[in-house]
Amino acid sequence: MKQEQLELIISPETLAQRVSALGKAISQDSQERQLLVIGVLKGAFVFMADLVRSIDLDLQLDFIRVSSYGNSTNSSGTIELVSEPSAPIAGRHILLVEDIVDSGLTLHWLRRHFLNLGAASVQICCLIDKSERREQDVQIDYAGFAINHGFLVGYGLDCDERYRNLTGIYHLNASD
Repeated sequence: MKQEQLELIISPETLAQRVSALGKAISQDSQERQLLVIGVLKGAFVFMADLVRSIDLDLQLDFIRVSSYGNSTNSSGTIELVSEPSAPIAGRHILLVEDIVDSGLTLHWLRRHFLNLGAASVQICCLIDKSERREQDVQIDYAGFAINHGFLVGYGLDCDERYRNLTGIYHLNASD
Protein backbone atom coordinates (compact mmCIF):
# COMPACT_ATOMS: atom_id res chain seq x y z
CA MET A 1 0.00 0.00 0.00
CA LYS A 2 1.34 3.43 -0.95
CA GLN A 3 1.80 6.05 1.72
CA GLU A 4 1.54 9.64 0.51
CA GLN A 5 3.45 12.49 2.11
CA LEU A 6 2.89 16.16 1.42
CA GLU A 7 5.75 18.64 1.47
CA LEU A 8 4.76 22.31 1.43
CA ILE A 9 6.60 24.20 -1.30
CA ILE A 10 4.45 27.36 -1.70
CA SER A 11 2.62 28.77 1.30
CA PRO A 12 -0.85 30.32 1.09
CA GLU A 13 0.70 33.72 1.87
CA THR A 14 3.24 33.43 -0.94
CA LEU A 15 0.47 32.33 -3.33
CA ALA A 16 -1.69 35.32 -2.38
CA GLN A 17 1.18 37.77 -2.90
CA ARG A 18 2.13 36.35 -6.30
CA VAL A 19 -1.46 36.11 -7.58
CA SER A 20 -2.03 39.73 -6.56
CA ALA A 21 1.13 40.77 -8.43
CA LEU A 22 -0.03 38.87 -11.54
CA GLY A 23 -3.42 40.59 -11.38
CA LYS A 24 -1.77 44.00 -11.15
CA ALA A 25 0.51 43.24 -14.11
CA ILE A 26 -2.42 42.03 -16.22
CA SER A 27 -4.43 45.15 -15.26
CA GLN A 28 -1.54 47.40 -16.24
CA ASP A 29 -0.86 45.63 -19.54
CA SER A 30 -4.52 45.37 -20.60
CA GLN A 31 -5.90 48.81 -19.74
CA GLU A 32 -7.29 49.41 -23.22
CA ARG A 33 -8.90 45.98 -23.59
CA GLN A 34 -11.97 44.22 -22.32
CA LEU A 35 -10.69 40.79 -21.41
CA LEU A 36 -12.48 37.51 -21.75
CA VAL A 37 -10.81 35.38 -19.09
CA ILE A 38 -11.16 31.68 -19.88
CA GLY A 39 -10.24 29.18 -17.20
CA VAL A 40 -9.18 25.66 -18.06
CA LEU A 41 -11.14 23.35 -15.77
CA LYS A 42 -10.72 21.80 -13.34
CA GLY A 43 -7.25 22.66 -12.13
CA ALA A 44 -7.30 26.43 -12.71
CA PHE A 45 -10.55 27.24 -10.92
CA VAL A 46 -9.06 28.22 -7.52
CA PHE A 47 -6.21 30.22 -9.08
CA MET A 48 -8.58 31.92 -11.53
CA ALA A 49 -11.01 32.93 -8.78
CA ASP A 50 -8.25 34.69 -6.87
CA LEU A 51 -6.66 36.10 -10.02
CA VAL A 52 -9.78 37.80 -11.41
CA ARG A 53 -10.39 39.46 -8.04
CA SER A 54 -6.91 41.00 -8.44
CA ILE A 55 -7.54 42.30 -11.97
CA ASP A 56 -8.86 45.86 -11.92
CA LEU A 57 -10.53 45.85 -15.34
CA ASP A 58 -13.89 45.31 -16.95
CA LEU A 59 -13.79 41.62 -17.84
CA GLN A 60 -15.93 38.59 -18.54
CA LEU A 61 -15.39 35.03 -17.36
CA ASP A 62 -15.84 31.70 -19.06
CA PHE A 63 -14.54 28.16 -18.71
CA ILE A 64 -13.49 25.31 -20.95
CA ARG A 65 -12.66 21.67 -20.37
CA VAL A 66 -9.86 20.05 -22.29
CA SER A 67 -8.73 16.47 -22.39
CA SER A 68 -5.22 15.45 -23.33
CA TYR A 69 -4.26 13.00 -20.63
CA GLY A 70 -7.05 10.42 -20.56
CA ASN A 71 -6.36 8.21 -17.54
CA SER A 72 -2.60 8.70 -17.69
CA THR A 73 -0.14 11.10 -16.07
CA ASN A 74 1.45 11.74 -19.49
CA SER A 75 -0.20 13.66 -22.29
CA SER A 76 -1.53 11.55 -25.13
CA GLY A 77 -0.65 14.37 -27.54
CA THR A 78 -4.26 14.46 -28.80
CA ILE A 79 -6.18 17.52 -27.61
CA GLU A 80 -9.94 17.37 -27.25
CA LEU A 81 -12.02 20.41 -26.31
CA VAL A 82 -14.61 18.71 -24.10
CA SER A 83 -16.50 21.92 -23.31
CA GLU A 84 -16.41 25.02 -25.53
CA PRO A 85 -16.65 28.53 -24.07
CA SER A 86 -20.17 29.95 -24.09
CA ALA A 87 -19.01 33.50 -24.92
CA PRO A 88 -18.29 34.52 -28.51
CA ILE A 89 -14.56 34.53 -29.34
CA ALA A 90 -14.28 36.57 -32.56
CA GLY A 91 -12.70 39.98 -31.97
CA ARG A 92 -12.12 39.31 -28.25
CA HIS A 93 -8.96 39.65 -26.17
CA ILE A 94 -8.59 36.26 -24.49
CA LEU A 95 -6.66 35.54 -21.31
CA LEU A 96 -6.34 31.76 -20.92
CA VAL A 97 -5.82 30.76 -17.29
CA GLU A 98 -4.21 27.39 -16.60
CA ASP A 99 -2.91 25.68 -13.49
CA ILE A 100 0.27 24.10 -14.90
CA VAL A 101 1.98 24.40 -18.27
CA ASP A 102 3.79 21.09 -18.56
CA SER A 103 4.27 19.61 -22.05
CA GLY A 104 2.92 22.82 -23.63
CA LEU A 105 0.83 20.82 -26.09
CA THR A 106 -2.58 21.85 -24.74
CA LEU A 107 -1.94 25.58 -24.51
CA HIS A 108 -0.17 25.70 -27.87
CA TRP A 109 -3.25 24.03 -29.38
CA LEU A 110 -5.68 26.30 -27.48
CA ARG A 111 -3.91 29.49 -28.53
CA ARG A 112 -4.08 28.45 -32.20
CA HIS A 113 -7.70 27.30 -31.81
CA PHE A 114 -8.88 30.64 -30.41
CA LEU A 115 -6.89 32.64 -32.96
CA ASN A 116 -8.47 30.51 -35.71
CA LEU A 117 -11.88 31.40 -34.25
CA GLY A 118 -11.00 35.08 -34.74
CA ALA A 119 -9.78 36.16 -31.32
CA ALA A 120 -8.08 39.57 -31.45
CA SER A 121 -5.38 38.28 -29.09
CA VAL A 122 -4.69 35.28 -26.86
CA GLN A 123 -2.48 35.55 -23.80
CA ILE A 124 -1.64 32.81 -21.33
CA CYS A 125 -1.46 33.07 -17.56
CA CYS A 126 -0.42 30.01 -15.59
CA LEU A 127 0.16 29.36 -11.94
CA ILE A 128 3.05 26.93 -12.50
CA ASP A 129 5.48 26.90 -15.42
CA LYS A 130 6.86 23.37 -15.27
CA SER A 131 9.20 23.07 -18.23
CA GLU A 132 10.91 19.77 -17.38
CA ARG A 133 8.62 17.87 -19.78
CA ARG A 134 8.06 20.65 -22.33
CA GLU A 135 7.46 19.20 -25.79
CA GLN A 136 5.95 22.23 -27.51
CA ASP A 137 7.28 25.76 -27.25
CA VAL A 138 4.51 27.94 -25.87
CA GLN A 139 4.64 31.63 -25.00
CA ILE A 140 3.57 32.15 -21.39
CA ASP A 141 2.69 35.79 -20.86
CA TYR A 142 2.20 35.62 -17.11
CA ALA A 143 3.61 32.86 -14.90
CA GLY A 144 3.25 32.56 -11.17
CA PHE A 145 6.08 30.18 -10.34
CA ALA A 146 8.67 28.14 -12.24
CA ILE A 147 8.89 24.66 -10.72
CA ASN A 148 10.62 21.97 -12.73
CA HIS A 149 10.23 18.79 -10.74
CA GLY A 150 7.85 16.82 -8.56
CA PHE A 151 4.17 16.02 -8.59
CA LEU A 152 2.27 19.06 -7.30
CA VAL A 153 -1.07 19.20 -5.50
CA GLY A 154 -3.15 21.81 -3.70
CA TYR A 155 -4.70 25.17 -4.64
CA GLY A 156 -6.77 23.46 -7.33
CA LEU A 157 -4.10 20.95 -8.40
CA ASP A 158 -5.05 17.34 -7.83
CA CYS A 159 -4.01 13.73 -7.76
CA ASP A 160 -6.92 11.52 -8.75
CA GLU A 161 -9.33 14.37 -7.86
CA ARG A 162 -7.89 14.71 -4.33
CA TYR A 163 -6.04 17.60 -2.65
CA ARG A 164 -7.60 20.45 -4.70
CA ASN A 165 -8.83 22.06 -1.47
CA LEU A 166 -5.39 22.53 0.12
CA THR A 167 -4.56 26.21 0.54
CA GLY A 168 -0.86 25.82 -0.32
CA ILE A 169 1.01 23.94 -3.03
CA TYR A 170 2.72 20.72 -2.06
CA HIS A 171 4.98 18.10 -3.54
CA LEU A 172 3.20 14.76 -3.33
CA ASN A 173 5.69 12.08 -2.43
CA ALA A 174 4.47 8.49 -2.65
CA SER A 175 6.33 5.59 -1.11
CA ASP A 176 5.53 1.89 -0.73
